[in-house]
Amino acid sequence: MPFTTQLQTTVRQNQSQLCIGLDPDIRRLPAGLSNDAKGVYTFCAAIIEATADLVCVFKPNIAFFEALGVAGIETLQRIMKSPHTVPFLVDAKRGDIGSTAEAYAQAIFEVLGADAVTLSPYLGGDSLEPFLRYADRGCFVLCKTSNPGSADVQDLDVGGEPLYMHIARHAVRHWNNNQNLGLVVGATHPAALAQVRSVCPGIPLLIPGIGVQGGDLEASVRAAADTHGTGMLINASRSILYASSGADYAEAARNEALRLRDAINRAVSLT
Repeated sequence: MPFTTQLQTTVRQNQSQLCIGLDPDIRRLPAGLSNDAKGVYTFCAAIIEATADLVCVFKPNIAFFEALGVAGIETLQRIMKSPHTVPFLVDAKRGDIGSTAEAYAQAIFEVLGADAVTLSPYLGGDSLEPFLRYADRGCFVLCKTSNPGSADVQDLDVGGEPLYMHIARHAVRHWNNNQNLGLVVGATHPAALAQVRSVCPGIPLLIPGIGVQGGDLEASVRAAADTHGTGMLINASRSILYASSGADYAEAARNEALRLRDAINRAVSLT
């Protein structure tokens, strides 16, 4: 099933545009879990089981698994190969050229079995094409990221508009031939969200920055919602994963995910 269809189905079934980032920092695993790949698997599996009916996508950040070596990658693969109804979007921010990009795409989509991936557009369209040619998978291109330093490059003036707007326009006009492209725009920049949505009315937006990073949820929803009040994957990671450091961590994660899902839906109803 194509990623876009999976996503739309899950949004409807779970009445959710919440994306949970799986960023398992072994230094922050709850008490009782081992600080290794085994503990990470137990932690992530419990979070997924507790929240799968509340989200539209899970977003494992590959860095936290790579940091554990071969055991970490095997753990991520085990998580993603297990039976699931919610798609997985691997946050890898890949971007390279030629055979290197093809190898990255094969690793993400075929070896790991990801339904979608995040990509960096800095090397241009030929670095994205090996991923985009997987027409049944989603590709979310970095546009205006949530970190404070994003302005160093992404706000540079390019012909009278910031570079991130050039990326957004180029994505729509040249890179979305398979209708499987999305953009990453941070909740910490609601004005940028509105600008990007204005030129990309039908493109799904992955929106990090809610929670610990302090993004404004209501402002982000107002800026990013499409004409149907959808088209958003609003990500939260640490605020959900580490809602409790005790044995009740999965229950606490579910409670926080439920709170945030409902807050998103309330914000949508006001748009």
